[in-house]
Amino acid sequence: MTDLTRTPAQASPRTPGTAHVVTGDEEALAVAAELAGRFAKGAAGRDARRELPHAELAELSASGLLGITVPREHGGADVRSATLAEVVRLLAAADPNIAQIPQSHFVYVNVLRQQGSAAQREFFFAEVLAGRRFGNAQSEAGTRHVQDYRTRLRPDEEGGYVLDGVKHYSTGALFADWITVLAKDPADRLVVAYVPAGAPGLTVVDDWEGMGQRTTASGTVRLEGVRVPADRVVPHHLTFTGPQLHGAHAQLLHAAIDVGIARAALTEAAEFVRTRSRPWFESGLDHAADDPLTIQRFGELEVSVRAAEALLGEAGRAVDRAREHLDDETAAAASIAVATAKAFADPAAVQVTDALFEVSGTRSALDSLNLHRHWRNARTHTLHDPVRWKIQHIGRYALNRTPPPRHGLI
Repeated sequence: MTDLTRTPAQASPRTPGTAHVVTGDEEALAVAAELAGRFAKGAAGRDARRELPHAELAELSASGLLGITVPREHGGADVRSATLAEVVRLLAAADPNIAQIPQSHFVYVNVLRQQGSAAQREFFFAEVLAGRRFGNAQSEAGTRHVQDYRTRLRPDEEGGYVLDGVKHYSTGALFADWITVLAKDPADRLVVAYVPAGAPGLTVVDDWEGMGQRTTASGTVRLEGVRVPADRVVPHHLTFTGPQLHGAHAQLLHAAIDVGIARAALTEAAEFVRTRSRPWFESGLDHAADDPLTIQRFGELEVSVRAAEALLGEAGRAVDRAREHLDDETAAAASIAVATAKAFADPAAVQVTDALFEVSGTRSALDSLNLHRHWRNARTHTLHDPVRWKIQHIGRYALNRTPPPRHGLI
């Protein structure tokens, strides 16, 4: 683990505002495919050395992909949700760490879209189109549950606010230009404060030591008397007072990361078996790739990965349908479609990354090959929220047409 802390005095300069502006869905997919090809080449080494992807994130910012969900009236491409999910899947198949880092970025762009004022949207969407990154300061450790927040936003004497709290699992914060902080206001309502990375009293600590997703720098954010102007606070609690896609949007991207991990593992397993595995002596074959038992297993794994990819695509289209006509029914259908995709993708990713060793043989377990990164990444990322609760909501919806709750995690 790197002992790297960013305080105001040590803060990296803000991302230069020189990003390309992507104009539509097809270009977004083409740019993502090109970047994925480059990011994949160094992914195993970055993971092995725990080398944080600063250069790769600079490329991501410059590419314009971080701005593809900005509304057209603000100059963005406003791509479909299905397109965004495919962009994230492509990046995750190359390096799921890089794909996870901007997941919260896209979520908090969406928060501005839903609850930001006209002035907030104008300012922050321009920042996003310039390539600047949002990182989250969301979860807290030691509270009763994941939605129990101790971080508080209190009024100051100048008409603004002051933030105090400690956040954990703050993916993207170390690389961010703006850190999005979930907090409770004096009325105990949920708000999001958009805080510049160099703000006095803000400290970002790279103390993430997870066995997987090692280079996401999902560490600690400390907020000690951080001053926040009133125009940098968004009333997030209003998101959940009516039909909403906040949870479906966020969970769709998590599912895309898991699907990307599964595809990457299966692709690498196939290459390994074709080029490096030895056949089992009882097969009487010269090449492991000709073994009918191995072929059978690859067929089963391919079916699983293709099913996960298909469910992800359908979930993205369900979110797009709801975006076009949002009401209780379409919001529920979108959330259930996303929950279904993730409920399938999570175990599929873990199973495929485990089966990589089964089909490849003993040599694949060598630490120097770092093939185990796929399993470590899948096992770590799929811990974000329990599939068993998604199955409960899916079952209630299928049996009794009970809509899922509006808590933002489904």
